[in-house]
Amino acid sequence: MSHGPLPDRDDQANAAARTGLAAAIDRGLAILNSMIVVFAAIALVAACAILSYSVLSRALFKAANYWQDEAAVFLLVGATFMTAAYVQQNRGHIGIEAFVGLLSPLANRIRLWLVDAATFMFCAFFTWKSWTLAHEAYVDGQVSNSMWSPPLAIPYSLMALGMSLLCVQILVQLALPFAGARRP
Repeated sequence: MSHGPLPDRDDQANAAARTGLAAAIDRGLAILNSMIVVFAAIALVAACAILSYSVLSRALFKAANYWQDEAAVFLLVGATFMTAAYVQQNRGHIGIEAFVGLLSPLANRIRLWLVDAATFMFCAFFTWKSWTLAHEAYVDGQVSNSMWSPPLAIPYSLMALGMSLLCVQILVQLALPFAGARRP
């Protein structure tokens, strides 16, 4: 589901023709997000392989698995948070479309901008708390409560970095409607 008509994404020719800092950042984020999606896909396949190995080694060889679950969770956390900006860029988050057909195109653009502004405020707070959590885990040397004991700064940093990228993506989407003229 999407948030209805997307004036900042629907017409790719016009989006590519935008000039200015916001448009340049948007194009850079698109490239970065595409690369992150590839690594996230690899992380998801790795998590599947690790969990499958865990099940098979336990069932067939009665082997202890003290690292597999946490490794898979770390990969899933990284893939989830690091791809949030990609999903936002493509307006892939779930949206309620009850008003889209009832509102004019201008009202829909305003609605979309207001939703992005509210989303940014929430995500900015979440980002700040994520970086605080990551810093605290790093400084205090926090580790998980398993025998493997990997540092918790790893998943917290992935969460904070992913949320930071999401905030930048939302800021760009907030700025694009006001960003300079389009090339003829």
